[in-house]
Amino acid sequence: MTRKAPNAPSSSDTLARRVEELDTIASVLPMERRDELAELLTDQDVETLRHLVTQGMGQNTLRALTSDLAYLQAWSLAATGRSLPWPAPEALLLKFVAHHLWDAQKRLTDPDHGMPADIDHKLRIQGLLRSTGPHAPDTVRRRLATWSTLTKWRGLDGFFSSPALRSAIRLAVRATPRSRKRKSAKAVTGDILSKLIATCSTGSLRDVRDRAILMVAFASGGRRRSEIAGLRIEQLQPEEPIQIDGGPPLLSISIHLGRTKTSGADNDEVVYISGRPVHAVNAWLAAAKIDKGSVFRAIDRWGNVSRRPLDPKAINDILKHRAELAGLDPTEFSAHGLRSGYLTEAANRGIPLPEAMEQSRHRSVQQAAEYYNHAQRRSGRAPAF
Repeated sequence: MTRKAPNAPSSSDTLARRVEELDTIASVLPMERRDELAELLTDQDVETLRHLVTQGMGQNTLRALTSDLAYLQAWSLAATGRSLPWPAPEALLLKFVAHHLWDAQKRLTDPDHGMPADIDHKLRIQGLLRSTGPHAPDTVRRRLATWSTLTKWRGLDGFFSSPALRSAIRLAVRATPRSRKRKSAKAVTGDILSKLIATCSTGSLRDVRDRAILMVAFASGGRRRSEIAGLRIEQLQPEEPIQIDGGPPLLSISIHLGRTKTSGADNDEVVYISGRPVHAVNAWLAAAKIDKGSVFRAIDRWGNVSRRPLDPKAINDILKHRAELAGLDPTEFSAHGLRSGYLTEAANRGIPLPEAMEQSRHRSVQQAAEYYNHAQRRSGRAPAF
């Protein structure tokens, strides 16, 4: 009979310690399901994340790495019964591709084609698998890239550039045609935004907070949900009021975004908001008695405001909830609709594309112009014939 050493930590102690270590980096790296992550990630995984936090890697990148690593660990446990090996053998990489990129038509006649049902079930009950068909090729490529990056950080060589793997991905992508869908089926333009804000009509903390979230996210150029969720008091700087002919001056603040998804490592991205959005965020900060730390926080059923920031997913949930209250179909809207809606509204109002991009901080003219082209085609003279 094998006995545990007197001072050896139990598995529950190890798990509790890992949860605590994940919690210590939560302010820099907001993460959902810490308990589940603690079970999926190894001590070395957590140490890698702690190292990356100290190195100042962007929060969005860290969040994506954490999510991908957790998924890869869960898939490996479900598919092989073992944690991810470092480095991974080429056969395991090919298995990953086969489980995630497959022919939906062939699946109808061959139930064993693609991801096996038992592995699918294990990932689904953990909330890690939501897609009912093959994965998007970009998602598979990103997770493989994460796997490759983490392998290199461990000082190891992998098989991620092998001809067999590249060929398997190329052939699998051909067999899994997917039409590209927008992140939000409908853009949250000015008229939609007004309907959402109208549902925040009481003086309750939740209404005051949600009103501020919607107005600030839209007016600041359609900020990403992670940027709104992670916003801190220190990023808000008062600016000189804007003088308006025949009216009172408009309050103005600058939002220092720091390093963003598309900016360089040393760039401090800055956007400005004025007027009603400023009043909305000031009203929330006063009502919630927040003078430092995170701007937007969770509120429990008793009306207590958390010290922790909202999770980025909560921004999406709030928008969908407000859409439902406004009598709209919540499945047609997501937080990204604020981003696309800002540019669409700018196009509808005749604001030049470069000026709108200064506020949205888009780097790709082609991507931003898609919203302009759609708005101009819809409202232009050509459809009137």
